[in-house]
Parts: sequence; C-alpha cells; structure tokens
Amino acid sequence: MELSEMSALMSPPDLSGCRRILCIQPHPDDNEVAMGGTIASFAEKGCEIHYLTVTSGDLGAADAHTSSAGIAAIRALELEAAGRSLGATAFHQLDHGDGTLEHIPALAGEIAEVIRTMQPDAVFCPDPWLSYEAHYDHIVTGRAAAHAFLSSGLPLYPRGTSTQPWQPKAIGFYLTAEPNTVIDITDHFERKFAAMALHRSQFSGEMLAMYRIYFREQGRQLAEGRGFGLGEGFKVLSPLHLHCFVDARRI
Repeated sequence: MELSEMSALMSPPDLSGCRRILCIQPHPDDNEVAMGGTIASFAEKGCEIHYLTVTSGDLGAADAHTSSAGIAAIRALELEAAGRSLGATAFHQLDHGDGTLEHIPALAGEIAEVIRTMQPDAVFCPDPWLSYEAHYDHIVTGRAAAHAFLSSGLPLYPRGTSTQPWQPKAIGFYLTAEPNTVIDITDHFERKFAAMALHRSQFSGEMLAMYRIYFREQGRQLAEGRGFGLGEGFKVLSPLHLHCFVDARRI
C-alpha cells in the first residue's frame, strides 16, 4: 500500500460536501444538545437535514401530574419546532417508549430502512462507546445506528426489505470523548441555545445557563488552534473503519 493510500485509510471522511444528512437521536432533544450548531451550519450551506427520533421521550415529565401520553405529545411539538428553527425539514419517528430500548439488531433494521429510503451522505448518532454513559437508550441507539450504517448497503439487509441498498459515506458520533472532526459553530452557537430553549418541558433557565457555560468552554477548547472560536466535535468514520479495523481509535 502506498503512503498516500495509507494516509487516506487512516483519515476521517470529509463532511464538507454533504448534501443530505440524517441526525439520529434517542430522545426528542438530543440533536439540539449534541449538534445543534452543526445542524444550523450545514443547513445554512444548503444541506438537507433529516431527523430520526427513536423514542417518544414519554418519561421526560417534570412532575407526576403529566401522563406519558401527554408528555410525548408535548415533546413531539417541541422536537419539530426546535429542529425547524435550526433548518431541519424532515422528521422521522420510530415507535419506541423512552427507556425501553434493548435489542440492537432489531433497532438497526428499523434505522436501516430509513437510511435506505432517504439516502443520506452521512448519518449522526450518539457515541455508544462513551465512558460512563449510563443511559441505555443512548448506548443502544448508537450501536444500532452504527450497525445500520455498516449494513444498509447490503442488497438483502434488513431481511425482507423492499428498499434499495444505500451506503452513506460517513458516520459522525456525537457526544464523543474522541473527536477527530470539529465543526465551526461560532456563528451558530446562539441558534443552538435558542433551539434548546424550545424544549420548554425539559430545560429550565438554570439548566440552560449551566449548559451554556459548559458548551461554550468545551467549544472553545475544541476550536483551539483551528482558526475559529467555537466548535462541536465528532468521531467521524467510514464503513471500512467499523468492521475488523483495529486502528479505528487512532483515526
């Protein structure tokens, strides 16, 4: 293998040319929290933004007087309002309850059908290998999304499908401790927080203020030395990196 080929193999895919992306979230607010600035930045450049929400978020009530059905309905409205404020135009919803995710292969098949139908250049999801991540919905969603990403180009996957194969070129894991790609969100930081604030059932003013301090400092650190002020970080990999590739952590 030539040096140039080895360098390409050990580099993350370039996201700059994406014309359509799929942002997969376990709950109705994760996209805004994890990558709201990136969504706004991509949308501004003309990229078509799709959301895929895996659960209804029906455990996310602030008090015991709101029913599961009631909070799910509220969160569905908040989800679309927040997404549209950042530039998302299409919203896909799977029929799972908050806190119920456990079967990775079955969920991967559901996600793959969405990938094969809307044919994104890249997909985004939580990093399921994040140390100390205790929310199983995030772990299962991230693992299932990675499986779906890897397998959606197979003609017969998932079993019994009537959709056509589609292989996205990249997967971006958000909320990662091992970013290899940083997106400039300097001009979109305030839009991220305006979108988060639309999840009124989830975020108090105090919590938003705390997040603002945290994400501004994290964004500053990620952007250091890159020629911009604030960034959001992702672990971006290709299909080749996600199977029998022992050096994936080095990319």
